[in-house]
Amino acid sequence: MSRSSLRLETLPGGRLARPARNVPAAEPDAKESKAAKAAKSSARKDAAPQAAGEIRIIGGQWKRTRLSVAQRPGLRPTPDRVRETLFNWLGQDLTGWHCLDAFAGTGALGLEAASRGAAAVQLVENDATLVAQLHKLQARLAATAVHVQRGDGIAALRQAAPASLHLVLLDPPFDSAWFEPALQAAAKAVAADGFVYLEAPQAWTDEALAPFGLVVHRHLKAGAVHAHLLQRRVAG
Repeated sequence: MSRSSLRLETLPGGRLARPARNVPAAEPDAKESKAAKAAKSSARKDAAPQAAGEIRIIGGQWKRTRLSVAQRPGLRPTPDRVRETLFNWLGQDLTGWHCLDAFAGTGALGLEAASRGAAAVQLVENDATLVAQLHKLQARLAATAVHVQRGDGIAALRQAAPASLHLVLLDPPFDSAWFEPALQAAAKAVAADGFVYLEAPQAWTDEALAPFGLVVHRHLKAGAVHAHLLQRRVAG
């Protein structure tokens, strides 16, 4: 979870057209009907931010399913485009995989893995409100392969059996100091032929990943997000 950035678009230029001469300006309607006022009020409400956000499952058995999620300060769900690319990299079918989402947030990444056939998906999140929401989403989807756990994602990785996970999902808060300990724990928990997915505010190079025994397999930059698919370094 991290801050998102807002991009401002440039407005088109050009001179304003001159008003026609001898044409009086239109007078405002002093007696606006109740129906018109109600319509304007409704439009303003429709344009206002909703109390809860929404995620959409991209593929698998729950494809196109939309799920409401709580909005929390700093929450930054993985964009649809990035999730779609990630699971294209992984090959779409995750049948039998064991996965751990260490900073689950909205659960978008872990639920996407479960939708594509993962045998076990552990969603670890420390925020009580988000944990409650994850339990609701799990129940709504009848996602028996998904286990929701409140706690420290890095600790959960350290408790995992060595080389036991096919996919580790890491999306720490961008302003946190958790990247290095998370990568260190993930490198030990992931199987030799498994993958570690990492979202970060900057690109991680093979040189920076060398102390953890990981290398970059795929990389994508989408706005302020750098998405990495990592693998364990092959000895020799």
